[in-house]
Amino acid sequence: MPSIVGPVQIIHVSGGVVQFGDTVYISPKNSSKVVEGSGSGNNGGLIVNNNGLNGNNILDQNLIDQPTVGNN
Repeated sequence: MPSIVGPVQIIHVSGGVVQFGDTVYISPKNSSKVVEGSGSGNNGGLIVNNNGLNGNNILDQNLIDQPTVGNN
């Protein structure tokens, strides 16, 4: 189904897929998990962070989040 895409700004590309238009399916080829503090993973042209005390819970009870076996 055709679509009209407005203005797009891509600042940084580090692998991955950017799809504009029609597609049958998109599935991840790899997966990872990152634990970061509040505001540390922001990307963009202008970022303003106002953060107070921050704590991260890194206890991961589920061992498999996104299985990629068979994603071809």
